[in-house]
Amino acid sequence: MVTKCLDETARRRLRGGQMLLAGRGVIEVAQAMGVARQTVSIWKARLDKGGINALCTKPRSGRPARLSEAQLGGLRRALLQSPTEHGFGTQLWTLKRVGTLITRMYAVEYGQTQIWNILGALGFSAQKPKQGEIEHDEDDLRGWESKPSLALRKERGEKAG
Repeated sequence: MVTKCLDETARRRLRGGQMLLAGRGVIEVAQAMGVARQTVSIWKARLDKGGINALCTKPRSGRPARLSEAQLGGLRRALLQSPTEHGFGTQLWTLKRVGTLITRMYAVEYGQTQIWNILGALGFSAQKPKQGEIEHDEDDLRGWESKPSLALRKERGEKAG
């Protein structure tokens, strides 16, 4: 009769749907189930349109996804690569860079909040780079390493001795 429903809210919708099929009214079902009358009206519309199994899962709400699961997988693989492999100047992924990458790969633009949500759904989290890892020039670093420590102190304005 009914497919397996795993969560409590789905089981509640099914019990309400069975009550409606048994001839009970919307208000009566709402009171018995402890939900709003409007909620039972929605259940009834779904029941009338798709039968009892239509109550097993809750329909997705909101705007449809603009990236498919396959595209999200491709984005995840791209993000596991270095940003420099995608033409960015440093090894640091930023929301702006991720947005640029999504637009390049799939011609879809997102705001930073949505990019943040996508990254979270893909299992990424914010990481604060260690001091000095954000951006640096390798030639400049080699020059600093070769200078004597006395010269470094003088450049920073510290006393030499």
